[in-house]
Amino acid sequence: MFKMKFNLIVAVSEDFGIGLKGDLPWKLKSELKYFSNTTKRVVDSNKRNAVIMGRKTYFGVPANKRPLPERLNIVLSTTLKPSDLPSDVLLCPNLEAAMKHLETAATNLMPQIETVWIVGGSGVYKEAMDSERCHRLYITKIYSKFECDTFFPPIPESFKEVLNDSQTPLGIQEENGVTYAYKILEKQKI
Repeated sequence: MFKMKFNLIVAVSEDFGIGLKGDLPWKLKSELKYFSNTTKRVVDSNKRNAVIMGRKTYFGVPANKRPLPERLNIVLSTTLKPSDLPSDVLLCPNLEAAMKHLETAATNLMPQIETVWIVGGSGVYKEAMDSERCHRLYITKIYSKFECDTFFPPIPESFKEVLNDSQTPLGIQEENGVTYAYKILEKQKI
């Protein structure tokens, strides 16, 4: 049976921090715009993308911005009930269950999914990078340290940097005195 692949997208500080008290530790509007555009972008206008996240990541999104628009939102949790989420948000117990649901149900229940994005948090990222389904990591490397209580897990050696695609800006970006760069890493076949 065909197995769908997915990509991860994350912004990390110099020491791989990704969050503080359920929020982002930095305010970078252009980086958030990049996240939004990247996770929404489709080649086929009849399709849409899916974003998969853990419970804390979902509830870390400001209430007026969730579910993330123009994408199928999937929340991974074993403690939530479907009634805890809006009816258009899919609840799955784990990443593999979410992927199997997309593979079997997408054709009947919803528009075809073009790209699946893993958007956090730390435990979901680790599970995703360890999966054979993982294709690419889209990492915004922020060249500063921020106070963080949540960190991105170590990146397996099987991921190697590749050239940025045509939609990903090259070189050092700067906003509010903070510099950062967009990197794409791809899982190499072993």
